Amino acid sequence: MAYLYLSVAIIFEVAGTLSLRMATSQPKDEGRLWLLAVLGGYGMAFFALTMTLAEGLALGVAYGIWAATGVALTAILSRILFKEPLTKVMAAGIALIIIGVLMIELGAAH
Repeated sequence: MAYLYLSVAIIFEVAGTLSLRMATSQPKDEGRLWLLAVLGGYGMAFFALTMTLAEGLALGVAYGIWAATGVALTAILSRILFKEPLTKVMAAGIALIIIGVLMIELGAAH
């Protein structure tokens, strides 16, 4: 269950972050509505992260996976949704994030 909660936390954190981008790129009235999605996304993300920890996943592992996966997904989705740059250097960084998350997971297994 811990990894299910962690997946939910990642999805809501990314949704909250993407909503933050929408909130800042819309007219003032529409942007305010997006702020509700930001608050809801982050609120649910932290709730799900709390549940992840309650299930026994170590804080360092949970937070490392949550943060790293969130960064990678946000960069990729920002490219798709907002046409933001995704250079070769950035792609290499995402690959390093993936390697880092795998190393954290493998290190926690010992």
